[in-house]
Amino acid sequence: MALAVLLALVIDQLWGEPAARWHPVVWMGRSLQRMQTWVFRQRQPTAATRQIFWRGAIAWCVLALCCVVLAWAIERGLQALPWPLYTVLLALALKPMLAWRMLRHEVQRVELALQQSLAQGQQQLACLVSRDTTVLDATQVRESALESLAENLNDSVIAPLFWFALLGLPGAVLYRFANTADAMWGYMGLRGGRDWTWAGKWAARSDDVLSYIPARLTALLLLVSAWLWHAAVGKRAGHAMPMASLRALGELRLQAGQTPSPNGGWPMACMAMLLDIRLSKPGVYVLHASGRKAVADDMAQAVRLASTAVLCGALLASVSLLLPSFAIQCCA
Repeated sequence: MALAVLLALVIDQLWGEPAARWHPVVWMGRSLQRMQTWVFRQRQPTAATRQIFWRGAIAWCVLALCCVVLAWAIERGLQALPWPLYTVLLALALKPMLAWRMLRHEVQRVELALQQSLAQGQQQLACLVSRDTTVLDATQVRESALESLAENLNDSVIAPLFWFALLGLPGAVLYRFANTADAMWGYMGLRGGRDWTWAGKWAARSDDVLSYIPARLTALLLLVSAWLWHAAVGKRAGHAMPMASLRALGELRLQAGQTPSPNGGWPMACMAMLLDIRLSKPGVYVLHASGRKAVADDMAQAVRLASTAVLCGALLASVSLLLPSFAIQCCA
């Protein structure tokens, strides 16, 4: 299983995402979409809030159970195969739960589009975020892309790897389902002509719980990445190590608490402080307000930090999967 983690990332780097008709995450999204009719079916007005909450919760649990059982059956079936074939097929099963190449390319394309015109940058950013991008200026477009890179670094890579290391393929599939459900259902207020305040509450809270540790781990991995880059390049250039003090780490905790999400603020605030830039969502939050405005070079630096964090996360997951076998051999 340890080798499957690294192989899955190699597959992601070489081939990217599977076609939509073969993509398990797309299947999850379609299943959630079909269940919306049942969640919002005619109900008694006096019990509307309670009914719609429990319908959303039951729908989430049923679909999550189906995904986990299927993932467990696949992993169990693969275990009967010779280990080289088992490793390759497990990596192929894990790969759709990871989307690092797609995330990196989409974020980089925002910067490339922004170099052409503000309108093109806004249009490209709309592929990454749900907010109205047409009202954003160039700095805000760049900030939004950097925020998306940091937050989705957790959602698309580190969190699935964390749950894979903990619970195997079913763990990674469960997290990816929860994150997809949160993206589709976890809204406060109207979306698509429906009020999701209560219907999506279970989906939103489930994602919060499953992301709690990984989000903070993502921030830690970004700090490790910055330390590695400083050790490799910064010392020779005479640059100070960013966020080297305990006071800075305490400030990270305060900054992370500025966002409505209990988890998304951690990687975003860490990225802002490491790059010494200001990241914000108009009218919602401001992270590292004393930082400078984001510029084009920050995107390249952010991608380097995130790429290193992905590699560190994969190595950490692999080592954690090897430890039980190592411990058994030592005790034998």
